[in-house]
Amino acid sequence: MTDDLRAGQVARLLSAYDEQLRGTSESADVPTSTDGPVIRVEYPQRGFVSYRSLEGLDGAEVDALIGRQRDFFAAKGQPVEWKLRGHDLPVDLPDRLRAAGFEPEDQETVLIAESADIVERLQGRESVEGVSIHLVGDRAEFERIAAMESTVWNDDWSWLTDDLVRRHATGLTDIYVAEADGEVVSAAWAVYKKDTEFTGLWGGSTLAEWRGKGIYKALVAVRAARAVAQGYKYLHVDASDDSSPILQRLGFLAVTTTTPYVHTPR
Repeated sequence: MTDDLRAGQVARLLSAYDEQLRGTSESADVPTSTDGPVIRVEYPQRGFVSYRSLEGLDGAEVDALIGRQRDFFAAKGQPVEWKLRGHDLPVDLPDRLRAAGFEPEDQETVLIAESADIVERLQGRESVEGVSIHLVGDRAEFERIAAMESTVWNDDWSWLTDDLVRRHATGLTDIYVAEADGEVVSAAWAVYKKDTEFTGLWGGSTLAEWRGKGIYKALVAVRAARAVAQGYKYLHVDASDDSSPILQRLGFLAVTTTTPYVHTPR
C-alpha cells in the first residue's frame, strides 16, 4: 500500500469513527445526561465524558465545561474519565484538563480494520490445537473469566463479572472463552454498536503460559467472522502497546490515540 493510499484510508476510517462511535453511541445502555456538546455517562465504577467535537467553544467555555463535569461527579463521590483523542481540538486540551485536576492514564492506539479483510487474512487461524473457543452466556462462566483476569493482572477483577452480565443482557455483546483441559486460559468479547457499522473488540488477556500459541489471533478471527455474519463492516480496538503491534500486523490501521484523563475526588 502506497503512503498516499494508506493516508486516504486512515482519513476515511477516522471520519467513520468520529461520526459513528463518538457521542451517544458510546453510552447506549447506561444512564446519561447532557451538558452542551458533552454526554455524561454514569457507569457504576466511575463517570465517563463523551463528545464528538468541542468546535465553537472558546478557551474560557472549554474550561468551564471541564469544571462542570468534574464537579458533577465529585458531588456523587465518583471519579470521572474524560476520554481524549489525539486529534481532538483545542490542541491545548490536555493542559486544560490537567489544570482542572485531571490526570492522564496510559495512552492507547485506536485501531480499525474492515471485518471481511480480517476474516480473509486470518483464514485457517480460527482454532488452536488443544484449545476450545466458544461462546458463553451465564454468570458462572463470567466468574471464571473474572478469575482468569485477576490472575493475569495480579489484581482483583471480580467486578468484571457484573460488567459482563450487564453487557450480555443488552443482546449486543458476544463473550468468548478459550478453554484448555477445563481451564479458562483466555477470554474476549465483541460489542456490536447499535445503529453503526462498528464492532468493538475487548479483552483478549491470556494466561502467561498460554501466550504465543495463536489464541489471541484465533479470538480475533472468530469475532471478525461473527461481525461479518451480523452485518458489521468495521472492527475497532483501543489497543495497548502490547496489542497494537500484533493487530497492525494483522491489517488493522492506527487512526488516532486515546488517553483517559481521570479526576478522582479527594
